[in-house]
Amino acid sequence: MNVNIDIKNTKSITSPEGNHVFAEGVILRKVSRFVTGTSEDGVIPVPCFYDVVTGKVLTELLPKELRAEFEGDSTGYSMD
Repeated sequence: MNVNIDIKNTKSITSPEGNHVFAEGVILRKVSRFVTGTSEDGVIPVPCFYDVVTGKVLTELLPKELRAEFEGDSTGYSMD
């Protein structure tokens, strides 16, 4: 889907500390071989974004099922 969005009509995302720069990381989830039906356990990569200064994950951008797990080590964000 190709959507034309004017960057002037967007809002900045910042961390609670006021940081504006984020990097993309990957959270790895292990899946039992009994669930995958294979001879070995599997790994599922879950993309995430984190504040490059603090290293805290932006929990609001994680799948809902993982947010509680990362709340203590993570940060919220605000849209200015």
